[in-house]
Amino acid sequence: MKKFLLLLISITIQAQNNIPLVEKAYSKEIKRLARSKIIKSSFDYIVELESFTHDNLIELTEIEAPPFKEHKRASRFAEKITEIGADSVWIDLEGNVLALLKGQVGNRTVALDAHIDTVFPEGTDVRTRISNDTIYAPGVGDDTRGLSMLLTVLKTIRDKNIKTKDHVLIVGTVGEEGLGDLRGVKYLFKNNKPKIDSWIAIDGGEIGRVNIKGLGSYRYRITYKGPGGHSWGAFGMVNPHHALGSAIDNFIDLANEYTLSGPKTSYNIGIVKGGTSINSIPFESIMEVDIRSIDPSRLDTMEALLYDAVNKALEKQNKLKRRGAPLTLVIDKIGNRPSGELKPTIPLIQRALAATEYFEKTPRLTRGSTDSNIPISLGIPAVTIGRGGVGGNAHSLREWWLNKDGYKSIQLALLLLLSEAKVDK
Repeated sequence: MKKFLLLLISITIQAQNNIPLVEKAYSKEIKRLARSKIIKSSFDYIVELESFTHDNLIELTEIEAPPFKEHKRASRFAEKITEIGADSVWIDLEGNVLALLKGQVGNRTVALDAHIDTVFPEGTDVRTRISNDTIYAPGVGDDTRGLSMLLTVLKTIRDKNIKTKDHVLIVGTVGEEGLGDLRGVKYLFKNNKPKIDSWIAIDGGEIGRVNIKGLGSYRYRITYKGPGGHSWGAFGMVNPHHALGSAIDNFIDLANEYTLSGPKTSYNIGIVKGGTSINSIPFESIMEVDIRSIDPSRLDTMEALLYDAVNKALEKQNKLKRRGAPLTLVIDKIGNRPSGELKPTIPLIQRALAATEYFEKTPRLTRGSTDSNIPISLGIPAVTIGRGGVGGNAHSLREWWLNKDGYKSIQLALLLLLSEAKVDK
């Protein structure tokens, strides 16, 4: 009875603190694997490879990888993989880099992923600067650190001659960030060659992140178009900026009221542009809108609110028109990231939780917008884990990353990958 009460209290505390329950079978499995001779040797080797990991991080960070123009970094990443060795290495039609390590049985394929692209536009100064062991550079942590981890994991597997029962697929995806809209991982699962049965992504965050919930989002480009003209001479013609201002006001009122209750939903107008000069009626006015929700149905409701807001602004501006052609409206849906959620009882998730605990960290089940969104939405076992170390200012020119026990995140990634792909004895 006393043991039962202690167990009940433990479960209650875990639930209250959102600490996931790890089944004993998976904890034992992870500990047994981690204490095996080959894995202990591999863990030591990862520490020996710290300079190798560091050099790759610096080199790849200093190769630009702007949205839709990742090819230079992708090519160099593929070269590095080829130098280490794999059964096959290729760049697919979307630009993803893939390397296959054939399993001894090969009934399943387990993927280990990091994304190649960054949020920064072409021409950004991506040179690294090191101060007090901290690396400063745009994209150093998100997600170039992940790419360097993949190379170290691959080199460890090859140099230690580790064989797995399942195929292992090393993946560097394109288009994870921004308007890339997860195009790389979408292509992989649409093309389904090779078929992926389990997906492990490495992205931002420290050890402890176990992301099993996909945060869905819709993104739009709203464009009002008119004839334009001189602010005095053409006065009375439709003004796209005036319409856009009304649209923003309309949408914020509607969206604010809707999001005050119910599952968390957010909205943001991140870009507003258009116009040529202060004394010109613009011929075009554009805004880009980001909507996110943990509930897919709420995305559709927010979309309806946005459409209503921008159309009412169009109607209002055309009623104010005194002369000339009417204002027109174009709505482009430029992003669609599916949401979803996996149960923490799935074997891959249990292994991720157990591996995290093995490194004496408390696992945190999180929600995010990562490459894992796609397999999660399809019901395919998937998890995103942290790139380790300590970092900050992601998505800014002041981004930084510090290698504080960073090797542990590589050891964790290797341990999780091999537990899922099964080491062949």
